[in-house]
Amino acid sequence: MFHFISSVYVIFSSFFFFSLDLEVGMWLKGLKFVFGIQGLLKEGLDGRKHWAYGGDFGDAPNDLNFCLNGLLWPDRTAHPALHEVKYVYQPIKVSFTEGTIKITNTHFFETTEALEFSWTVHGDGYQLDSGILPVPMIEPQSAYEIKWESGPWYSPRALSCAVETFLTITASLLHSTRWVESGHVISSTQIQLPVKRELVPHVIRTKDAPLLAETLGDTTKISHRDYWEIKFNNQTGTIESWKVEGASVMHTGILPCFWRAPTDNDKGGGESSYFSKWKAAHLDDVLFLSESCSIQGVTDHLMKIAVVFLGVAKGDESSFPQSERSNVLFKVDMTYSIHGSGDVIIECNVKPSSDLPPLPRIGVEFHLNKSMDHIKWYGRGPFECYPDRKAAAHVGVYEQNVGDMHVPYIVPGECSGRADVRWVTFQNKEGCGIYASMYGGSPPMQMNASYYSTAELDRATHHEELIKGDNVEVHLDHKHMGVGGDDSWSPCVHDKYLVPAVPYLFSIRLCPITAATSGHDIYKSQL
Repeated sequence: MFHFISSVYVIFSSFFFFSLDLEVGMWLKGLKFVFGIQGLLKEGLDGRKHWAYGGDFGDAPNDLNFCLNGLLWPDRTAHPALHEVKYVYQPIKVSFTEGTIKITNTHFFETTEALEFSWTVHGDGYQLDSGILPVPMIEPQSAYEIKWESGPWYSPRALSCAVETFLTITASLLHSTRWVESGHVISSTQIQLPVKRELVPHVIRTKDAPLLAETLGDTTKISHRDYWEIKFNNQTGTIESWKVEGASVMHTGILPCFWRAPTDNDKGGGESSYFSKWKAAHLDDVLFLSESCSIQGVTDHLMKIAVVFLGVAKGDESSFPQSERSNVLFKVDMTYSIHGSGDVIIECNVKPSSDLPPLPRIGVEFHLNKSMDHIKWYGRGPFECYPDRKAAAHVGVYEQNVGDMHVPYIVPGECSGRADVRWVTFQNKEGCGIYASMYGGSPPMQMNASYYSTAELDRATHHEELIKGDNVEVHLDHKHMGVGGDDSWSPCVHDKYLVPAVPYLFSIRLCPITAATSGHDIYKSQL
């Protein structure tokens, strides 16, 4: 579903052959490959219609879903990848180097006379200012340069208030054409501006926030008055429940996670595919067992819990515990620092077995009450994006419901991710929920939230077969492997987007949130 570059290659190669007066059928096949029109509506046993593909009609041999990998669904609805294609192909390029913004017209024959340029500045995800950018007409294959401090967006006072500042320059059509209405965006590029503000280390403010802690059997309960309560299972090393102002927020978590539901590209290449290597290494069937769980220290404002997880393939857990564990795929040291303020800082030290293939992801997984269905995040969006397919997704503050995050690919797999997330909130209709952010020196996260579990996305072969879970499965990844797309029949994710099986160290901050505050407020308070 992610291999859009191969689709674009096919259509252009098809046009090339067509221009040489070769087989017209090759050109038509290219068009079908791009637009996914080999998906046909078929009525199922339940009377509902769905998109069917190779093998669904009793046809053999067939190519399964190979021809569903276009930029559009069969009904011409756009895949998220179409945004990336538009960005890569846009004729007006904007770059920022050494204090100079360069706007380049890559057209060979057209000037920019028919375009209107505008600008918008965002600080920490929120719009600070906007306006029309007076750009002189740029000749074909020419450029216009402007010092960023000379632009109409430059306001030292406004820019100094933000930790991160982004400038977006957009080119739109001034007049309607035969193919589109006036105002249509021809190109839009976001660049990050320099910030002179010096950041101070993260600080958790715990004044006047004493915590209460008691252990009963295998459960330790930590709380602060009626504001929040966490029940921690000392046997499994996981959170049994987390309540905020009496509302159930989290009821399963937090566990390491290194597996994703495979995409079509993950399966490309037969025995040499990423999927085949992951299966051979049992990455799709890892069980995390608590080797140890200990309370390291308790004060009036802080409790530290250290957990050591061992990741073994299901079926091998019978050999646990043993002094020599050659079957351990992962060792993860996870330390929880639970503050009276409700902040939970999780430090993860991941040590994979050295003989594992490149990993699908490095992160944590937990499950929220399904009422936590409103998501707001500061990162790339608003549409689905991944580490090697995110240039079109601008950094900003976005919000969606969990159901709307999902991308209904005809053949389910990993989907609905959002890249470079600084912070995210999961809240119910009353505003109670959980805030999560990168912490310390850790980079922005890859975030995913869905009613469909990873196992369910892996199980189903058609979208209509998916069964919603009773909770929201959340993934916060320190690293996430790219989705590829050079072709769909070989393992071709570029090296810089692979996640090698080496040690990783990262931190995540979680804390309660209510309607009285916001993710932005919490994020700013920790700087």
